[in-house]
Amino acid sequence: MKPLIFWSILAMLLMIGCPWLAATFAGSAGMAVCLLLFFGVNPIFSAVCGVFAGKDIKRLWPLPIVVAGLFLAGAWLFFAMGETAFLLYCVCYLMIGMIAMLMRSFLKGRRA
Repeated sequence: MKPLIFWSILAMLLMIGCPWLAATFAGSAGMAVCLLLFFGVNPIFSAVCGVFAGKDIKRLWPLPIVVAGLFLAGAWLFFAMGETAFLLYCVCYLMIGMIAMLMRSFLKGRRA
C-alpha cells in the first residue's frame, strides 16, 4: 500500500502543482508552458506510472485512474472549470497509463 500512497502524492504534486504554477507564474509564456505540460510532461508521467503499476497489477491497478483524475481536477481548478477538452486529455492519459500497465504486466508474465 505504501507504493500507491507515494505515487499518489507524487501525482498530486505534478498533476495539480504544475497547472497551479503555470496559471500563477507563467505570464506571457503561459501557452508554451501549457503545451509542454499537456503534450510532454503529463503523458510521460502517465506512462511511467502505468509501467510502475504493471509491476504489481493486483495492488496498484488504480494508479493510472488516480493520475488521470488528478489531472482533470488540476486542469479544471486552475484553467477552466467544466472545459470538455480536458476530458479528452484525461481519457488519453488514462489510456496511456492503462496500456503501459498492461504491457508491463504482459511482458512480466511472459518472462516468468
